[in-house]
Amino acid sequence: MTDELDLLRAANPVRADAGPWRDRPLDAHAERGLNRLLHSRRTRRAGRRLALRAEAAVFALVAVLAFAFSDAGTSTAAAAPAALVLRTDAPPLSLDELARRAEARARTAGAHAGPRRGSHLQSWYMSMEAGPDAAPPVTVPEERITRWRADGSGSELVVATDPRHPGRPVINDADGRWRTVNDGKVLHRKTYPAGSGARHGGFTSRTKPPTDAGKLREFLATVYGGADAADVTTPQLLPALSAFRQEWTPGPRETAAMVRMLADTGELRPAGSVTDRLGRRGQAYVYDGPDGSLNATRQVVVLDPVNGQLLGSEITFTKDLPDFEVKSGEVLSYEAWMP
Repeated sequence: MTDELDLLRAANPVRADAGPWRDRPLDAHAERGLNRLLHSRRTRRAGRRLALRAEAAVFALVAVLAFAFSDAGTSTAAAAPAALVLRTDAPPLSLDELARRAEARARTAGAHAGPRRGSHLQSWYMSMEAGPDAAPPVTVPEERITRWRADGSGSELVVATDPRHPGRPVINDADGRWRTVNDGKVLHRKTYPAGSGARHGGFTSRTKPPTDAGKLREFLATVYGGADAADVTTPQLLPALSAFRQEWTPGPRETAAMVRMLADTGELRPAGSVTDRLGRRGQAYVYDGPDGSLNATRQVVVLDPVNGQLLGSEITFTKDLPDFEVKSGEVLSYEAWMP
C-alpha cells in the first residue's frame, strides 16, 4: 500500500470496508455540461463527451452509475452505487430546529474555532457521452485532501481509491480516455511554499466565509455562483455550497450560518434519517423542485443531526434521459465531506 493511501486512510477513521464508497471531483467542462444537460431547450445528439467536474465550477453535474470497464493487462473495475436509503421511521427533524442546535453550539465555540482553508473529500462523479456511438456512463472514484497553513504554505493530494475493495484496480480518466489504475495511485500531488495561499485560488483564497446566514448566501452566490444573491435559486445555491466546501472546512459559526441559510430558503424538506456513504448517521433534506428546462434531478443534502455539519450531498435523476443512457432514480453525483 502506498504511503499516500495510508495517509488518506489514517485521516479518515472509517474502516475501509464500512459503507459503500466511491467518488471524485470532475473535469473542466462542468458548467458547460450542466447547461447542456439541464438548461438547454433540447439535448443535442452528438458524439462529444460531457465530462462534468465539480471543482469550483458551481453548476457542475456529476454522477455515479453502474459501470464495468476493463483495460489491457488489468482486471475489471466496477462501481454500481445506489441512491441513499431515506428512513422515515422517526419524526422529521426540521431545518429550523437543526439551525437552532447549530447556533447553540456556535455560541459556546472558542475564539479559535474558526474556518480552515482546505478540505477532505471522497467523491463519486460520472462523465457521459451522447449520440448513437456514445460509450456508457463512467464513474471514477477519487479522494482529495487539500491543506493550507497560516504562513500560506499548503499541499494538494488526489488519490484514485475505492476503499470498498482495497487493492482492486480503480477507474481513472487519463485525458478523456478511460483506463484502470492501481488502488492508491497518486493522480495529483503538489506542495506550495509559504506565501502561496494568498495567491492560489484568487479572491476566494483571501476571503473567509461570513458567519451570518444572509451574508453567507450572498458570499456563495457572488464568489462561487457568479450571480447576485437575489437571483440565485436553490438548485444553484446547493452546487455553490459544494464548491465553497471544496475550498473551506467551516467552523461551528460558519456551520450555523449555513444551516440557517438552508432553512431560510423554505425549499428543502426533511426527508428522514440516513446512513451516508461513510457510515455516518445523518438527516437528509431534499430539494425536488424545478431545476431547469428539463427538471431532471433531485438534490439531497445530508447534515449531522447534532451539530449541523455538512456530511454529504447527492444528486439523482428523476426521469429517464435516453440520450445519456440514464434512468430515473440513478445517482448523478455524491460527495462525502470529512473534517
